[in-house]
Formats: sequence, structure tokens, C-alpha cells
Amino acid sequence: MIVLRRGSFSIRFRRRTAHASVVLLVIAGALGVLGLCQGAVWLSPAELFSGRASVVVLEWRLPRVVAALVFGAALALAGAVIQNLTRNPLGSPDVLGIEAGSYTGALLVITGAGVAPGLLTGAAMLGGVLSAAVVYVLSVRSGLDRTRLVVIGIAVNAMLVAVDAWIVLRAELEVAMAATGWSAGSLNGIDWDDLQVPLVVVGALMVLFVALSGELNQSTVGDEMAIATGVQLGRLRLVTVLAAVACSATVTAVTGPIVFIALAAPQIGRRLFATPGVGLLPAALTGGVLLLAADIVARVLLAPVALPVGVVTTAIGGCYLLWLLLKEVR
Repeated sequence: MIVLRRGSFSIRFRRRTAHASVVLLVIAGALGVLGLCQGAVWLSPAELFSGRASVVVLEWRLPRVVAALVFGAALALAGAVIQNLTRNPLGSPDVLGIEAGSYTGALLVITGAGVAPGLLTGAAMLGGVLSAAVVYVLSVRSGLDRTRLVVIGIAVNAMLVAVDAWIVLRAELEVAMAATGWSAGSLNGIDWDDLQVPLVVVGALMVLFVALSGELNQSTVGDEMAIATGVQLGRLRLVTVLAAVACSATVTAVTGPIVFIALAAPQIGRRLFATPGVGLLPAALTGGVLLLAADIVARVLLAPVALPVGVVTTAIGGCYLLWLLLKEVR
């Protein structure tokens, strides 16, 4: 156990947590440098740090790297919160229909009112909240059952995917093509203007998650024990679910739906850090590294044409989901 003190303030964390955090931060830094070097024209590390291509690096490539790290962490935090509440490794915005609901809301704006950043984010958030509410209401009709919650979430997700396909088929050809391309989930073409509002929103939500982390940890020991220690479970679940929906919807409004990160990053982080539950720090670090690595792979596969990162995460996510289901069956 490592303890850091400054006056009356102290922080305690395990050595495994410190070592794993350092390793993931180093990997994130290395991938960040690789992401800045990779592009239509390869820049060597020497050229990168010499500042000769500062406009290309700072205005075109750096926003993409920052978006991958921050959005990956945001999606992973959303998944970690939901997995903590459902106590199920399959609980995530991808599986429970929250991300599909966010996409449906954004799709209605794209095909109806046109693309407006503020309107798009609001519609995505509203769609995610409504889909989460439907799943929750159907799951608690005879008492909250976490297995039923996941099954209902999968069913709602499937219905929303069908609705999305219907909306796209009825749209004009150019709009349908744009919506279909956006649905793959992509970091292509992101610049600082696209990130101003999302970075503020995600940053505020991360601060909220940190503030609630103590109560979230207490809630994992069981409802009765958590209530006995003063945790208001009803308020905690409402606030954290809304925050998780906001995280997922904010990312979806900018990039389109990026699957797998929210599902897998919390579980991978739990194993890397050897934590008894789903920790927020392991999830955030793992999510940022995973999304940045997937984006680099997407850019390299068909260079100089960049695949949408969602194509890579979907392929990896399918393999991960199959492994997880087989493990749960055993």
C-alpha cells in the first residue's frame, strides 16, 4: 500500500494500481506519439518534435489523438458505472440499448432538421435517456433483476437498430449515405471546434464520477450493507445512470456509435489492476488506450484511407463478447 500525504489530506492506493497506471500511461504516451506521426504523410519522431510540421500536428492530428483518449475514457467510465450498478459484465451502453437510443435521437435530427452541433448532442442525450428509462421500467415491474435487465436491454437494442435502419431507408439518398457512414463510429476529420463542448461536458462528468466513487464502491458490497452505511441507493443510481448516458451520448453525437469500448474496457482494466470490483480509474485508463490503439489500427489497415474506428472496435468486440459469454457459461 502506498500513502501520499499533504497536511491533513492523504491518498492511499495499492502498489499494483500504481504500477498498472504507470504502464498504461506510458503506453498511452507512446501511442499518442505514434498517432501524431501517422497520417497521409509519415512524420518521424525527430520531425515531430522539431516543430517543422506544427500546423499539421497541432491542428489536424492532435485533436484526433486527444479525442481518442478522452472519448475512450468517457465510454469506459459509462460502462464501468453501469456494470457496477447491474453487477453484470455485459452491462454497458452498447448492450443495454443506451448507445442505440442515442444514435436514434441523433439520426432523427440528421434526417429531419439537419446537423446542428447543439441540437445533435441534445437529441442524442434525450434518445439515450429515453431508451435507458424504457429498459429500467420494464426491468423493475416485479423487482429489479439484473439478468432480466441485460436481456431486456438486448431486446430494446435490437428494436432500436431496426428503427434506425427504417429511418435511414426512408431518408434522401445523400442524407442516408451520410448517416450510414456516421453510424460506423469515426474519428476522421475531428478538429478543435468539434471538441470544445464535448471536452467540457466529459470533463465535468469525470469530476462527478470521482466525487461519487466512494458511494459507488460502497454500493458493490450489497444493497442492505450500502444502505446501512448511509448510501442513498435510489439517488445514486439515478445520478450515475444519467451521467453514464450523458457520457455515451456526448461521444456518440460527435463520432457516431463506437461499440466495444464501454463493454470491454472496465473488465480488462479490472483484470490488469486486479481489483475486486469494476474500478473507475482502471476503466478510464484502459478505455483511452484501447480506443487510441484501435484508431491507429484503423488508419494503418487501408492507408492512406482511414477506416472508421468503429469497424475495428466492432471486430474486436465480437471476439471479446464471444469469449466472455463462453466464460460465463462455464
